[in-house]
Amino acid sequence: MATCDECGKQENMPYECRRCGGTFCADHRLPENHDCPGLEWDDPVGVFNQAEERDAGTSRGGRAGLRRRARSIWRSYVQNNATFVFLLLMWVTWVTQLVIRVLASPELEATLFVLRSDHPEYVWTWITSVFAHGGIVHIAANSIGIFFFGQVVERRIGTKRYVALFLASGAVAGLAQIGASILLSPGVATGVVGASGALLAIMGVLTILNPGLTVYLYFFLPVPIWALTIGFAALSLLQGFGQVGGGAGIAHWAHLAGLAIGLAYGLYVQDQIEPPRQLQFGGGGPGGPGGPGRRGGGF
Repeated sequence: MATCDECGKQENMPYECRRCGGTFCADHRLPENHDCPGLEWDDPVGVFNQAEERDAGTSRGGRAGLRRRARSIWRSYVQNNATFVFLLLMWVTWVTQLVIRVLASPELEATLFVLRSDHPEYVWTWITSVFAHGGIVHIAANSIGIFFFGQVVERRIGTKRYVALFLASGAVAGLAQIGASILLSPGVATGVVGASGALLAIMGVLTILNPGLTVYLYFFLPVPIWALTIGFAALSLLQGFGQVGGGAGIAHWAHLAGLAIGLAYGLYVQDQIEPPRQLQFGGGGPGGPGGPGRRGGGF
């Protein structure tokens, strides 16, 4: 099953554009429906016309070239690989945090990477805080979850929608955490970092797509994802009121916000895509990564 380069929709019978070589669904198969750069070559304006027409043609050709390069980069490095791109950005950001903390100051690190209740106007931290983390355990735990769950969701909803879901849920989750802190604990400055909100959004999508999806914890313990989701939500809700500012280093309200976004988005797309059936943390076992072959519906 191929993925449309324009909208990310999975297509059993994809169309390949003869002009640009891209793969598209029925809605975007025509060159004019996917902004095909090959259309520029059919434009008769300007190669041998007057100077103004040549300039106009050159400008259009330059824009077309930029679009082609952007599409090439997207298809080569990001398309169907956004999960790995996000993981790389997380670890690069964490190393950068350590370098800045040692060579500059913790305050500069916080200014660049921490979404803070006393400085919500630092809008860049709405995104940078998603990739920043508080320690090796924090980033390792999120990386494991995103590695396993993220790939499944990306394959089901397409890379473009997956990227939007990840960034939007991560940013909104962080804002929800500091918003809860401002409302429930006024005067107490708090900060939040981490991709946990995005991870919970991913889990929320999977919960809606297939609530009975089996997750193999510790390689052998089968647990339905709905049970994990409900348990995590209940824990975050109970502890959130007692630890508004992310006590014990856990941003419970960010988790709840991310999960809510994922559940809502799952409801939105559930009729558009095929749900996954089984997921395993680790090698071996039926249907999991590294296990024996699967029939229709596996990933």
